[in-house]
Amino acid sequence: MQEDNKIAYKKTIKWLYNEKRAEGGQNKYMKLISLFITVLIILLTTSGCISEREEPETYDNETENLSYEGKSLTPIAQQRNNAIKGTQYIDRESYRLQVNGLVEKPLNLTYEEITAMPQVSKVVELNCVEGWSFTAKWTGVRIADLFEEAGAMENATTAIFYCADGYSTSLDRDYLLENDIILAYRLNDVTLPPDRGFPLQLVAEDKYGYKWAKWIIRIELSDSPYRGYWEERGYNNTADVGGPELER
Repeated sequence: MQEDNKIAYKKTIKWLYNEKRAEGGQNKYMKLISLFITVLIILLTTSGCISEREEPETYDNETENLSYEGKSLTPIAQQRNNAIKGTQYIDRESYRLQVNGLVEKPLNLTYEEITAMPQVSKVVELNCVEGWSFTAKWTGVRIADLFEEAGAMENATTAIFYCADGYSTSLDRDYLLENDIILAYRLNDVTLPPDRGFPLQLVAEDKYGYKWAKWIIRIELSDSPYRGYWEERGYNNTADVGGPELER
């Protein structure tokens, strides 16, 4: 507590004591106690003894973390969720991720097989074209590892992501590999909640939010450009943050 706050605290105690002696009434005394508590909270808050930081929440017995490597993370409860058909609820046991198209060995992976692969964690900010953003810790599997296991062909230039709600989008293969892009299955150190895209959300760094596909069920490798749900409605297919939002 800073020196000025200490002095104010002592003066408050002395004043309360004198008021109690002068009044002698219990009701008056209780009002003074209430005032004292209010003053004390103000003093502690301004001195930094009380933090206004959000408390972490628990999801299926897992408590989220709100910091990682010195970086503050946005609580999951404050992360907005835009979806074309609302939250999708996918059964973990029956879920399969297909990786097909221009590959030598099409994949049909269970959730357990995906989470058993080498994992990567990174703090990435999601920016929406609507003007809002949030920062979170994402943990998941490298798309590069999926492509390697599937034997992606050299002529495959585009990856198309299909989602359980009918949504789709695409990204260049080179972008995915050069930026070490991941499919996340954990968020702020808890299993990805359904409204955040369980079982998998694409962490499209430096791309606008409409490239961050959720509830992914299939990845197709292609040699042709592809325009997804919002891109077909006029949004820029490159989707670089800070770049043009709409096609010209």
